[in-house]
Amino acid sequence: MRYEHNEGVTLENNVLMQNGKPLTSYTFKQNYYFMMGDNRHDSLDSRYWGFVPEDHIVGKAVLIWMSVDPYADFFHKIRWNRLFNFID
Repeated sequence: MRYEHNEGVTLENNVLMQNGKPLTSYTFKQNYYFMMGDNRHDSLDSRYWGFVPEDHIVGKAVLIWMSVDPYADFFHKIRWNRLFNFID
């Protein structure tokens, strides 16, 4: 909400306020997206930094370039079966 509309909007005691009055509804001016990382258990994605405004999206992943298993030994780290696979 700060990105779209920062005129007199504050957070007081977990209540959104606009010009000193509680905000009961708000209509967003543009679309927002929830982004998920490929490492579900340890990703810095929208669970960490929030929703992404549509005008901040600059591309789309189409190919898996590299895939590494961080827990495998040195000779088995690269997941060869995933390299250069296209993403649907």
